[in-house]
Amino acid sequence: MNVLITGASSGIGKQLALDYARDGHRVYACGRNEAKLAELANTADGGLIQPVIFDVTDREATGKALSALTDIDCAILNAGVCEYVNSPEEFDGALFERVFAANFFGVVYCIEALLKNMQKGSRLVIVDSMARLLPFTRAEAYGASKAAVHYLGNTLKVDLQARGIQVSTVSPGFVETPMTDANDFDMPMRISVADASKAMRAGIQKGQSQIWFPRVFGWILRGLHKLPSFLQLIIARGMIKDN
Repeated sequence: MNVLITGASSGIGKQLALDYARDGHRVYACGRNEAKLAELANTADGGLIQPVIFDVTDREATGKALSALTDIDCAILNAGVCEYVNSPEEFDGALFERVFAANFFGVVYCIEALLKNMQKGSRLVIVDSMARLLPFTRAEAYGASKAAVHYLGNTLKVDLQARGIQVSTVSPGFVETPMTDANDFDMPMRISVADASKAMRAGIQKGQSQIWFPRVFGWILRGLHKLPSFLQLIIARGMIKDN
């Protein structure tokens, strides 16, 4: 199988690349950091990891890099960033632009470039986040971007069915990555990138439309998401720490 992974220079993307290559699959490892991707490629036997260098927020560069790839069996769109709104007084439109550029439009640009060459039976995997399930404090930009990309994934499940392209959306909880290492709050049930990769690969192999992990944390948040909005707001307000 030929697997394309964005955000492969670190975190979940890097672990996925290593695990798929270990199992004998050819991996197109996409990212901006040429040195890290070269190092990643050198760790795989048989040259199974091929770096593809571009920035997902650059539509032209993304199109140029991905349009030439005509043999993708599974595309995992995993690249993303996280920035928080520290206070209402610091509400910054530029922050939202940066987050949406990577988390939403980065996915859109990749899909635009890949779809024309994807064949019947191939799979498109779009990574969102469980953060979309509740109005978490300070997560206005991040949560909104992940809610948008989840909606995008669900509509593609409808519109790509006729072409025989399968779509999976992935909603992780907290995973031990450089991005979550920067968080200054408690992260319940945080799992390793190895466990995250295992859960994702298992879900993809089974052809699951919706993949989420860790399971217990997912059950809790999915349950809270079904509560009336006023109860969700009460819970979310209770998470705000007093200064």
